Amino acid sequence: MVPPIKIAVAEPTSIVRSGLETQLRKLLHYKAQIINLLDENRKEWQDVASVISADIFIINPLLTGSNPRLYLPNLPYETKLLALCHSPYDPIFLKEFDGVISLSDTALQISETIDQLLHNESSSSSASSDSQSLTPREREIIICVVKGMTNKEIAGQLYLSTHTVITHRRNISKKLQIHSPSGLTIYAIMNKLVELEDIKQDL
Repeated sequence: MVPPIKIAVAEPTSIVRSGLETQLRKLLHYKAQIINLLDENRKEWQDVASVISADIFIINPLLTGSNPRLYLPNLPYETKLLALCHSPYDPIFLKEFDGVISLSDTALQISETIDQLLHNESSSSSASSDSQSLTPREREIIICVVKGMTNKEIAGQLYLSTHTVITHRRNISKKLQIHSPSGLTIYAIMNKLVELEDIKQDL
């Protein structure tokens, strides 16, 4: 039986809310119960957020700024916060969120992100251990991804086949449990693989 999860959504644009709800109903491993916190008839959404119980909050970061837990102080620590991004953000702005999804994400990508968030502590510890086992080549590929290079461009720079690059990227995702370029960017900055100034120069 597919376990249920409660997902609270704080997004001011009705067409985005509608599309997101459609995608959330396609989750692979969970049955989503969706609560729209902000719609045409509910303006004080943060008051509602403080009294409901949800496993995940999906929030447009423009509503809370860079520190959503400061903006929503009554949320339980175990509640996961996902940023719903309409456009690229500076990774530092999103570092207080537990994950990121974007308007271009497929139902599968959203499902993978939510699966990652809801892993238990032992899985998180295992992923942390795996992150220490990245090979030098995998670190090089992460740096290239963070700089916005395509698989073909990475292959050309590192003298690899495109297939090999794709294989490396799959292995990186499995080891780190990170499935998006924005997530890899945050990882790379936090682990000093790149400097924020380097990324800004390449944008």
